[in-house]
Amino acid sequence: MSTVKRDVKRSTSGKSPTFQIRITPELKAQFEVAAKDAGMSLGNWLKELGRKELEHLGGGAGLLKI
Repeated sequence: MSTVKRDVKRSTSGKSPTFQIRITPELKAQFEVAAKDAGMSLGNWLKELGRKELEHLGGGAGLLKI
């Protein structure tokens, strides 16, 4: 049994706000495979992807350090 990686940057105010998007079932399935391969939940995988993209963009003025 694999262990799911948990987000180490947890919210200090309880539950974080939800974020909903519409994607095709095929894209969701691809995301789920990638998350599973990384040993992460889909939500944490997407957060990590977003953080990496922000770093790639330079994390410059106006971007939060999360």
